[in-house]
Amino acid sequence: MAAPTSTSPGWTAADIPDLSGRTAIVTGANSGLGFVTASQLAGHGASVTLAVRDPDRGEAAAERVRAAAPDAAVQVRALDLASLASVRAFAEAWAAENPAGLDLLVNNAGVMNIPKRATADGFEMQFGTNHLGHFALTGLLLPSLLSRPGARVVTVSSTLHRRGTMDFDDLMGEARYRPWAAYGQSKLANLLFTSELQRRADEAGRELLALAAHPGYANTNLQTVGAEMRGSTLAHRLSRLANRWLAQPAEMGALPSLYAATVPGLAGDTFIGPDGRGQQRGHPRPVDRSVRAQNAADARRLWQVTESLTGVAFDLG
Repeated sequence: MAAPTSTSPGWTAADIPDLSGRTAIVTGANSGLGFVTASQLAGHGASVTLAVRDPDRGEAAAERVRAAAPDAAVQVRALDLASLASVRAFAEAWAAENPAGLDLLVNNAGVMNIPKRATADGFEMQFGTNHLGHFALTGLLLPSLLSRPGARVVTVSSTLHRRGTMDFDDLMGEARYRPWAAYGQSKLANLLFTSELQRRADEAGRELLALAAHPGYANTNLQTVGAEMRGSTLAHRLSRLANRWLAQPAEMGALPSLYAATVPGLAGDTFIGPDGRGQQRGHPRPVDRSVRAQNAADARRLWQVTESLTGVAFDLG
């Protein structure tokens, strides 16, 4: 699939339209890309829920948003994507508190290149958090999304989806666990999920838009967590140095998500990333994806497997 031509070269957060009256949820919003995304959405008028594992850190982030934009409407809610019980509790409480519905869900949170760990439900942590948790969250919030015209689901993937392969015989890495391979599989799953969600929405005649974005190489704490968990001081220092000298700021890395979330006229299943060399840095534009990320049979199979694993079915009507 060739990358469409960008109609907005040099797009920045200053180009975000007025979002007054819109509601948004951003996962992993207490730091990094999620914080920048939530802050910009709130600063442009949206009512934003910061969905975070640690409510105290979330409240600190919310105060930073309010300091920059005193009129910003932000709230903090606990969400652990590595626990399906937490995902269900979050979705049920949010829908009850917000009967008017949801305009924008940004599936941003994630883990990368970590030692083998299991979620509360026994799933491999990277696949369980990055894909299964967000799939369940989207499905449980689907009635809220469908109640709003033109609602969008933006799921954050990675250029490393190109290293991913859907190993349906060993999705959880039980036979062989390789941290980077597991991460690549989870990011490939994000794109297959986006494509299949859009296909199903179109088939049902729904206005819902499913889009994906990736930040390129952005300076966040995502790169250092794996080294910390392994107890590797050298790897941690190298990651910090690479972030400092090679990565683009989180403010730039969040632009693809913000573009996907707010630019009018985007087609469903559009993938947004930086426009620079290797899509590692630069301003956002529509980009291409790997051949494996365009495999419709894999997208359908992944959807069926994920429904079975999570117990969440999407009712598109």
